[in-house]
Amino acid sequence: MKNKYVLILLCFVSAFTYAQWQERGGTFDLAHLERHQFKLNLLSPGFTYELGIFKNQSISTNLGLATATYEEGYVLGLAMNNRYRYYHNFDRRERLDKNTSGNSGNYIAAAQAIFFSQLRVATDVEGPDDFNLGFYGMVYGIQRTYEKGFNFNVEVGAGYYRGDGVPNGYGPLINFTFGWVATKRKKKDPYLD
Repeated sequence: MKNKYVLILLCFVSAFTYAQWQERGGTFDLAHLERHQFKLNLLSPGFTYELGIFKNQSISTNLGLATATYEEGYVLGLAMNNRYRYYHNFDRRERLDKNTSGNSGNYIAAAQAIFFSQLRVATDVEGPDDFNLGFYGMVYGIQRTYEKGFNFNVEVGAGYYRGDGVPNGYGPLINFTFGWVATKRKKKDPYLD
C-alpha cells in the first residue's frame, strides 16, 4: 500500500512541476497530443480512454481482458490498467515527417493494473478463491494510430505485484492491444504557434 501512495505522489509532483513552465497564455500546449482519445480494443475485448493533460503527458485507463504473471503464478481475467504517460519522441517524429496524430509515439509510463477476483477466468496462484491482484511499476510503450483509425499499443515493463489474500512478488508486464480509435484525431501536421 505504501508503494502505491509513493507512486501516486511522484506522478502528481512531476505533473504539477512540469505544468508550471508548460502553461502558455492560459492554455496548455498540446501541439502533438490528443486532448481526448477513446479506443475500442478488438484483440483483448475492452476499451481505453486517454486524456492529454500537459505537453507530451497523458493519463489513460483501460478495461479489458489481461494476464498477470509473477513469481507466484498467473492470473487471467478482467483488469483495469492505469497509466501516466510521458511521450518522449513527438518532436523527432515530426522532424522526420512521421505521423503524430492519435498519440502516435513512444512513451515511458508509471503503470498500475488491478485484476478483479469476481471476473477472473483462470489462475494457478495458490490461495483463497476470492483474491484481487495489483501491479505497480514502470513500462515503456509504443503506440501508433493510422489514418483509418486503427491503433496498436505495445508495452513492456516490470514491477511489484501486490496480492490481496495471496503472496506478493515481482514480475514483468507485457501488454498488447489492437483496436480502433473512435474519436476524431488531429491532422498529421499539427497546429503550432
